[in-house]
Amino acid sequence: MSRKPKKGYFVRGQFVAEGSELDEELKREQREGGPSKTELKAQSAELQDLGEQLLTLRAGLFEPLALPARLVDALDELRRISNFEGRRRQSQFVGKQMRLLNDAQIAAIRAALEEQHKGSAADTLRLHAAEQWRERLLADDAAAGAWAAQFPGTDLQQLRALVRQARKDAPPAAEANHAQTTGQAPRHGRAYRELFQLLRDALAQADGA
Repeated sequence: MSRKPKKGYFVRGQFVAEGSELDEELKREQREGGPSKTELKAQSAELQDLGEQLLTLRAGLFEPLALPARLVDALDELRRISNFEGRRRQSQFVGKQMRLLNDAQIAAIRAALEEQHKGSAADTLRLHAAEQWRERLLADDAAAGAWAAQFPGTDLQQLRALVRQARKDAPPAAEANHAQTTGQAPRHGRAYRELFQLLRDALAQADGA
């Protein structure tokens, strides 16, 4: 015999049965015009998570926020705690301090975290671009001219010298193939690394300009 389906409705993807505690709460909040306990709990969890993300924010973005001393102290304590239960309790305290901030302070925190995220994404793209240019320069002599055309401030003599030395220091094909099949990175000489550094610095300078 099949069960009779419960009467209810969905709120933000969650089924609410008629007559349930959540149903009564939502109806009461509708009458009063304020947020429900569920919404307040979600907001609290979001602010706690936002507070924990502050631990990842670099000093140049964190300090201008001028956060309350009690929140800064709570974050410092959270950073020091390694015990799981201790961290859980301290994270809750950080969330409590976050709830004392006003909307402008919360917006500033979100903006700082977003700025750092964008910077990290740009750094990753720059690293990939430097790797691609390095492989292109090592594979094709004409690539040096293409690089010089895009980055005329580069010391072309130094660039060519590093390319030549990196080619000389390159591991034999058999060693490179073995490293690839075993999942290991092939060994490269100093010029290979210095070439990458030169390319990355030039790309960073161009982005800054």
